Amino acid sequence: MAFADSCKRPAGSSAGADAPEGQRKYLIGGNWKSNGTVESVEKLIAEFNAAGPIPANCNVVIGCPFIHIPLCLMSLRDDIEIAAQNCSLTGTGAYTGEISASQLKDIGVTWVILGHSERREGFGMAGEDSALVAAKTKKALEEGLKVMLCIGEKKEEREAGTTMEVCASQLKPVADVLSKDDWANVSIAYEPVWAIGTGLTATPDMAQETHANIRGWISDNVGADVAAAIAIQYGGSMKGANAEGLLSQPDIDGGLIGGASLTMDFFKCIDAVPSA
Repeated sequence: MAFADSCKRPAGSSAGADAPEGQRKYLIGGNWKSNGTVESVEKLIAEFNAAGPIPANCNVVIGCPFIHIPLCLMSLRDDIEIAAQNCSLTGTGAYTGEISASQLKDIGVTWVILGHSERREGFGMAGEDSALVAAKTKKALEEGLKVMLCIGEKKEEREAGTTMEVCASQLKPVADVLSKDDWANVSIAYEPVWAIGTGLTATPDMAQETHANIRGWISDNVGADVAAAIAIQYGGSMKGANAEGLLSQPDIDGGLIGGASLTMDFFKCIDAVPSA
């Protein structure tokens, strides 16, 4: 029996109608980054478990640190999927310190966050370029994980008017290695780097414009059917106070939420999902 199958997770609950056939479901992802102790995670899980129903037209995923994946798989409500925040380019083997997509899948993880701006930039080590992110994305999909693929521009690139050029340069290596069918298991998380952890947020109109341009790029370079189906999340400091305005936009299909996902404000973002 697989580890995840042996875990008796508490049942979640849903409310409202599911998304009609052919309509995209919302995707609300939380990224805990390198935060949390066993004690703090247990407390947050208890709060999430008691938080009430999740809209039926919304999928919810928590990206927790590797060390807390088993705890989440054992005790977090079963209507919240678990993501890793990274995986290796390799399979299993002599790769000290690496965790492979197949190992994540084996323990019960269903998603992985790849290409996050913090990993692209690096933190005291070399950052990951778009070719590496693309190769990791392909490997994760081959091993049966779903991928939240992060893209986005820095402040100086936004000010220079090159936002879409930057996003396209990050998307193209992925489009070059994925099959059309692969995209069914990918979401795109647009994260304006200048809005992450700074207190700045793109206005709903600004975010919508970029999301629409990203969807247009996918339509032109992958296929109109893929563009119509793919979820594009907003990843620039979404929180309860601004989630409703952002999620009301036609091309914003959810969020990849950092700081707010470490508090009950995460459920305010979930509750802001428009009704089906």
